[in-house]
Amino acid sequence: MQHVKGIHKIPLLTPGGPFCIVLANAAAVLLYRPAAPLGPITLNSHNPCQPAMGKITFYEERGFQGRHYECSSDHANLQPYVGRCNSIRVDSGCWMLYERPNFQGHQYFLRRGDYSDYQQWMGLNDSIRSCCLIPQASSHRLRLYEKEDHKGLMMELSEDCSCIQDRFHLSEVRSLHVLEGCWVLYEMPNYCGRQYLLRPQEYRRYHDWGALDAKAGSLRRVVDLY
Repeated sequence: MQHVKGIHKIPLLTPGGPFCIVLANAAAVLLYRPAAPLGPITLNSHNPCQPAMGKITFYEERGFQGRHYECSSDHANLQPYVGRCNSIRVDSGCWMLYERPNFQGHQYFLRRGDYSDYQQWMGLNDSIRSCCLIPQASSHRLRLYEKEDHKGLMMELSEDCSCIQDRFHLSEVRSLHVLEGCWVLYEMPNYCGRQYLLRPQEYRRYHDWGALDAKAGSLRRVVDLY
């Protein structure tokens, strides 16, 4: 313990880094001395203590044959590693695959499982050029609006919805506000048709989530099923 003109400093070590307690005039103040900086890390959405984990393997041929490439994080260009993709094995995590490099083109949502040919992930062809690992969340909530800029009738959802028309009497959604968790919007009911990844943010018009029109058939939470 150090004594400096009535001030007492007591060193204190914690898992997060070195601290010291300063006692002065009968008052205690906790000071933090920063530890060495940490490198970047991908964190789970709404759960910063748990890193996002994932593993996916792309195969050039059907039935998990031919040249393959294993990936555990976002990848903007897979073409140098696999020229085409006819089967995929997802060991962990939830993934969004893209038809073109730099996360462009048709999107395909995949969870844990084996996909022996591209028709099993509703692919239009054998072209998969980029992928992203989707953060996990402990809760999910979003709001749907019948008009642009979050106007008109509003509906809130916190669970999967296989048919937006049956539940909310809407066949089109013109704006969205994702409050918690990541979601996948499908163009048609029963999780079919074009797919769009929705992250926690405001979408003021359907162009904001990459759609060509306001068609909305179903919504699914991004949840890694064990």
